[in-house]
Amino acid sequence: MERNPPVDFGNLTRTVYVRPVEAEDLPDDIREQISDSKEMFALHDSAGQRIAVVSDRRIAFAVARRNDFSPVHVH
Repeated sequence: MERNPPVDFGNLTRTVYVRPVEAEDLPDDIREQISDSKEMFALHDSAGQRIAVVSDRRIAFAVARRNDFSPVHVH
């Protein structure tokens, strides 16, 4: 399975955007790694690039803060 290259967090702005995504809308390689969840939460940088996908909104905010980002929820 091909992996995405690591994200250089040093080049991103310090705001990330958290939005719900349907599991069926994610790429196959990501869907293969998740359980039966129908809704996931994606973290995006200011350019809109997805940098992480997690199973819970609280986890998304925790991941962002743990990496010194300011999370903002968007629809």
